Amino acid sequence: MKILDYLLTFNYSKYFIIMARTFITYAFFKLLKYIIVYVTTKWIKRSKTRFVFHQSVNIILNILCFGIIFLLWFPYLKSVMTIISFVSAGVTIAIREIILNLFAGFYIKAKKPFKLEDRISIDGVTGDVVLINNLSFKILEVGDRINGEQSSGLIINIPNSYVFSKTLKNYSLAFKYIWNEITIKLRIDADLEKNKQEIMNIINSNETVSEIPKKMKKEIKQATIDYRIYYNHLEPIIYTKVQDNHIELSLRFLTHPKKTRIIEDYLWTNILKEYKENKIDLFVD
Repeated sequence: MKILDYLLTFNYSKYFIIMARTFITYAFFKLLKYIIVYVTTKWIKRSKTRFVFHQSVNIILNILCFGIIFLLWFPYLKSVMTIISFVSAGVTIAIREIILNLFAGFYIKAKKPFKLEDRISIDGVTGDVVLINNLSFKILEVGDRINGEQSSGLIINIPNSYVFSKTLKNYSLAFKYIWNEITIKLRIDADLEKNKQEIMNIINSNETVSEIPKKMKKEIKQATIDYRIYYNHLEPIIYTKVQDNHIELSLRFLTHPKKTRIIEDYLWTNILKEYKENKIDLFVD
């Protein structure tokens, strides 16, 4: 009965006014954002610079909007909280998630476990970060490594709080290159040294791959400031193993995660070409 009496005697008129002011404030900042975006789209030509600027404007306007709305509601917060206390625990859980996502958003911006354009994997989803908001971030999904990590075209929205509760893999946090391997099968009677040399010639003939070790050395030097990371060997290397009735070579090399499929296509095209010219003794089941 106390709850019913409170709701019946509650002064709703002043809250209609404050809600109208809140709506006008929100609409004003939305219009202001639209005007700024419209003007700067013509003024700033470089797409990445324009995108980063628009995101900065969005954050600043959101903070200002939230601050003004908070000031509008501040004198009435006690009454509002009294009403909320009468509502079920579901509201509390919803507010908890919003607050957790908000704090996680601050963490992402401050500690930068990932940034725009990084390729990440979280909660079983892999993709490139295309947007970071106050409550969530969006990634452009890519396939698994077996399928070359090509874009699927799907944009997935992920709550910011996942950075606290899920395992996060960042492909370019310390440096932007990753190790990749392809398996090449040779006949058991193949000239091992000759075949390995032919394969090394192919991998080293790719300018993208051959330049990476030099760049990687600089990135590792920088990364060791924050991480206990070191590599003794950065050049492409081939490991050998005998499997039943054939020789199995594992070609290991550094590549950019977004160019893996292109490099693999280049390697296999040239390996097959060498096979047809009897320079590489591939094992064919």
